[in-house]
Amino acid sequence: MMTTELPPGGPAEGVRLQKVLANAGVASRRVIEQYIVEGRIRVNGSVVTELGRRIDPEKDLVDVDGTAVQLDTGKRYVMLNKPTGVVSTMKDENGRPDLRRYTKDYEERLYNVGRLDAETSGLLLLTNDGDLAHVLAHPSFGVTKVYIAKVEGIVTAQTIAKLTRGVELEDGPIAADRARLLDSSAGPRGGSSLVELTLHSGRNRIVRRMLAAVGHPVVELVRRQFGPLHLGTLPAGKTRELNRIELGALLTLSRQDSPADGASDRSSQGDAQESK
Repeated sequence: MMTTELPPGGPAEGVRLQKVLANAGVASRRVIEQYIVEGRIRVNGSVVTELGRRIDPEKDLVDVDGTAVQLDTGKRYVMLNKPTGVVSTMKDENGRPDLRRYTKDYEERLYNVGRLDAETSGLLLLTNDGDLAHVLAHPSFGVTKVYIAKVEGIVTAQTIAKLTRGVELEDGPIAADRARLLDSSAGPRGGSSLVELTLHSGRNRIVRRMLAAVGHPVVELVRRQFGPLHLGTLPAGKTRELNRIELGALLTLSRQDSPADGASDRSSQGDAQESK
């Protein structure tokens, strides 16, 4: 997200930086003035040292100690632990359970960033910040996601290594950023294993297809992490607003000028159509 550089003094008709950051809940105006003196605040990438600096809250990007700050207090960011059986859409034409039940109590009109298929549970971000949603859902940005999958059979170290080296799928090769075996147990039907996969691909149902390709079909799948956000102990079917640290980390990620390094697994099927 790029902005036009302003003169060092800022627009004369703007709002004082101290007031804007205080309204955003960063700190009191007096504390913010100290931050300015200490060179801890940047506007559009440039360190601010003038206590009289004015900004345009609708256009300027501000960060404190390198962490981005949302100046628009009308933006809302909500984490949902999506249960299985719920489709990742605001209105399902087939009458299946959708996301409206989790957004109806919010005054703002929220939308999901990316998707999880109906049988996959876990972390889904809901927001009315269209700019952030567009960046995070764009396939070239490569936001990292972490999944835990219960799969059929006993997964070996060789299989884990194969997942990180890469497997060949019908739409091209794909490799996990990281993979590790969490647990395995024998059973009368061949046993089962828990596998953690970290990847940034936006391909359709990529986790399920990767694990099926190495001979371990998915039984259950949950997304535990999306970028800097962690599901933690949030129960299935519950929502909570992001805290200031989480929001700062998410905004900082979304404001990076350069998308992650290009990789062969980034097809035109981006996270906006993602279904794990």
